[in-house]
Amino acid sequence: MIEPSQCRAARALLNWTQSELAEKTSISTVSIRAFEKGGEMRVSNLKLIRLSFEAAGVIFLDTGAHLDGGPGVRLAKPKV
Repeated sequence: MIEPSQCRAARALLNWTQSELAEKTSISTVSIRAFEKGGEMRVSNLKLIRLSFEAAGVIFLDTGAHLDGGPGVRLAKPKV
């Protein structure tokens, strides 16, 4: 699904705080903070987080999706 590091990186790309992500997903800030520190999160919540980021223009990269890199994120090409 998504890794805690990808969640932190995606928020940074969008300049979102944990509170803003919580508002957009209706997941508690405490749960997001715990996940980003390596805690568990329900698959349904991970899907919701990923969909929220993707709707904002984030693309998730799986391990090995780009050269030999690990999991990552990047912004989508702006639509003209």
